[in-house]
Amino acid sequence: MRPPAWLLAPLRSRQVLRVVDRVGWRAAPADSGAGHVVLAPPGRGNIGDQALVEAFVESVDGEVTVLVRASDDIAVPARLAGRMRTVALPALVYGSAVGRARDLRRLRSAVAGAASFAILGADIMDGAYVTRASVGRALLARRFAELGWDCRVIGFSWNAAPAAPALAALREADEAGAVLYVRDPRSAARARDDGLRVRESADIVFTAATVDPGVLDRYLPDLGDEPLALVNASGLVGDRVGGYTEAIRRLRERGHRVLIVPHVSRHGADDIPLCTALADQFADDAGVGVVPQLLSPPEIRSLGARAAVVVTGRMHLAVMSLLAGTPAVTVATQGKVEGLMDLFGTPELCIAPGDDFDRELPARVDAVLADADALRTRILDARDAVVGLAWRNVEGLRTVVPASDEVAA
Repeated sequence: MRPPAWLLAPLRSRQVLRVVDRVGWRAAPADSGAGHVVLAPPGRGNIGDQALVEAFVESVDGEVTVLVRASDDIAVPARLAGRMRTVALPALVYGSAVGRARDLRRLRSAVAGAASFAILGADIMDGAYVTRASVGRALLARRFAELGWDCRVIGFSWNAAPAAPALAALREADEAGAVLYVRDPRSAARARDDGLRVRESADIVFTAATVDPGVLDRYLPDLGDEPLALVNASGLVGDRVGGYTEAIRRLRERGHRVLIVPHVSRHGADDIPLCTALADQFADDAGVGVVPQLLSPPEIRSLGARAAVVVTGRMHLAVMSLLAGTPAVTVATQGKVEGLMDLFGTPELCIAPGDDFDRELPARVDAVLADADALRTRILDARDAVVGLAWRNVEGLRTVVPASDEVAA
């Protein structure tokens, strides 16, 4: 039987968790360690979270231990199996003080031989989703930094109204010496206004290079030279099939093949039902297809590179498309997309899911198609600088940093 919420609340407070960390975690970094420990985002049905983890593993030297809530949250792709392993610690971030103390004991063997500890901050540090989890992550950063680890929070967004406990916990991590890398200039400004010392970077997925061109043969075997458009209907945007339907009609009128691609499939934010409903609107059009399940990050990068334009409600589909120079009209639902587009000087690629969304989205697609060549040039002109910012997240953790054209190839 699960304890009542009123009993668990004190055991999840920042003060109690801080005491547990001080008593239960005293492990110093390995003197000559070459490995790394990274705390993963939630994962489990989110291509973006999987891409973040894979990008970190690919961008550092040495073996990487990935801390997850459950063993199936993050997959270990075959190409990384020799350098990457996952360790499930279900209560380390989401549990009470009792569970956290238990998982801290288990953590000792997981970090053996490691010299650095990183948290993939994404959009989960400011308390917008689960405040106690944001606090739990920040307190871990604080304790690791206190004990002399190379400790960093990698490539995260910071919104304009962070939860007070999350802000207080991250301030403690900052004061203890954890290095905070924010992934866009708007987040940097907000964080500094909140008294945090941050370093500007970009999303670490911009460092990732692995592709899987075979995805084109699997889903678009007869594509030929036709221009391709990717469309993602996000579960976060809600049931806005009308706007997406009209956008696809306009893409088809201009000769684009359309592939509808889900990016997240989990409770509360499932793209697959919306993408399926959208595809049903074009059941008689062979030029519109749908991917029925989630793809891997290398597959998404290959599709994004082949596409002439992308329409998405998910930021990491935009990230992986922009890396190839592809304009990505992106629905801003969490205050993080605007900063991403600032990096490329393309504010017109950002659209809010307001009351006039069904009219605005097709109009924005029209505008992007009319200016596609100039947009692609602007994106490519900014790309090297953005990729360079992304590599800041792992400065000191890799011997040689590839040139940006190698990453985007």
